[in-house]
Amino acid sequence: MRFLVLLRLMALIMMLGVSIGASLVPSVAQAQVTAFKQAVAEAASRDEDIAAFYRQNGFAPLWTGPGEVDRERRAQLMRAIRTVSDHGLPVARYDPDALMNMLASVRTARDRGLAEVELSRVFLQYAGDIQTGMLIPNRIDRAMVREVPYRDRTGYLTGLSTAQPASFFRALPPTSMEYNALIKEKVAMERLLHAGGWGPTVPAKSLKPGDSGNAVIALRNRLIAMEYLERTSTRTYDADVQAAVQQFQIDHGLNDDGVVGAATMQQINVSVEKRLQSVLVALERERWFNTERGKRHVLVNIPDFSAKIMDDGKVTFQTRSVVGANKEDRPTPEFSDVMEHMVINPSWFVPRSIATKEYLPALKRNRNAAGHIQITDSRGRVVNRGAVNFAAYNERNFPFAMRQPPSRSNALGLVKFMFPNKHNIYLHDTPAKSLFARDVRAFSHGCVRLAQPFDFAYELLSKQEADPKGYFQSVLRTGQETKVDLNEPVPVHLIYRTAVTNARGHTEYRADVYGRDSKIWDALSRAGVVLGGVQG
Repeated sequence: MRFLVLLRLMALIMMLGVSIGASLVPSVAQAQVTAFKQAVAEAASRDEDIAAFYRQNGFAPLWTGPGEVDRERRAQLMRAIRTVSDHGLPVARYDPDALMNMLASVRTARDRGLAEVELSRVFLQYAGDIQTGMLIPNRIDRAMVREVPYRDRTGYLTGLSTAQPASFFRALPPTSMEYNALIKEKVAMERLLHAGGWGPTVPAKSLKPGDSGNAVIALRNRLIAMEYLERTSTRTYDADVQAAVQQFQIDHGLNDDGVVGAATMQQINVSVEKRLQSVLVALERERWFNTERGKRHVLVNIPDFSAKIMDDGKVTFQTRSVVGANKEDRPTPEFSDVMEHMVINPSWFVPRSIATKEYLPALKRNRNAAGHIQITDSRGRVVNRGAVNFAAYNERNFPFAMRQPPSRSNALGLVKFMFPNKHNIYLHDTPAKSLFARDVRAFSHGCVRLAQPFDFAYELLSKQEADPKGYFQSVLRTGQETKVDLNEPVPVHLIYRTAVTNARGHTEYRADVYGRDSKIWDALSRAGVVLGGVQG
């Protein structure tokens, strides 16, 4: 590069200065240094973090010095931004060609100073994007309230200045098994996309064992293309086709009844393009979630309708869940917090939104409505319904609270698991057990209902009770509302993944129940991400 020629010339002049005069060379060199520093200060002033780094560093070069380490930093940065599409990020965002052209056009110390700062700017853009994501979650959907673990930007620069460049760049992307598995799935989906995908969709609303005809042939061919079925010429929905459908259902979180109903048909007909979009979105979500999750933690995947207890990266307990309904303010938000205790035989303190929007209209029509719910005043005393004119109140001025005492019919069932948070979300039991048999389980007001809450409690208590089941049942039998603290609080992560890796390392897919992944894909697409690994 031309600016390296300039640097070598300066070095040669410095070497010859001893013999050609003591005054000329120092003044030339000093002028060059001053021009470089002034250019760095000027260009860096537009970014407070970059400016702070160069001030602390005495405006010394990080990228454009004559040494081998500077050259290696430049080489690693160029390699990283040219291959960033491997991670589902757009090369054009970092414009490596423009950066190379800028470096090649360096003629003066001032040019070198401007290039120095531009290299730092591109580096910080890349480092932040690859480590904690390119997008801001809550700007895409207000229910994505996850706190992204952003790193200190000046720290990226100081860290690179003292590290071995190749090692530093390798450590920037997430190192989780999930992220690496998604990278592999991205490559596989891109190959499938280039090969034409899985062929025609199945032209039927539903199919069942014993059916035959063109729709069954299309189903057969699609299952073969997806590698769920060995090659066969059958035209009938036979036992082999049924077994393939069941495995597909298991891999996609559906009831494995072997019947292609509406939910199964929808998933079978999803295109490779859509699956690849899910993977690219999952990579961005994994970057948002690039943080320590806890040696033991609870993982709730909203589109999977599941809740898991994880120990050292392995699932030690899993149960089905019901999540928030996809309407109004009911969808379950995405965030992390810490579970501190459980409440056995809980009361249900009715959220104000439910009390005023659902119960108050019913009470206006009939003051004895919802008789299983107690109406209480500001001091927690039960109010005589006969003495209240409910018609005088609305959503804004309703002065009462509502509470359902402990019972088997309580809305929270017989146990709830608390990780106090401003969203008023928790995990709990439910008397509505039939909902767990559904393929799509989005019915709650936002909290997460568990199909096996007692077993979930036993596993949590196993770390502090010799007989967790016996202890839990003894408290339950009292019928009294009882708070049980966890000796070691457990992190809880409510995530949203439509592409997720199973224990075998294979990627499974789920429906985008709230449409959030579609919004993220739209934002990624606007930012320049494209399918097929070809970045604009």
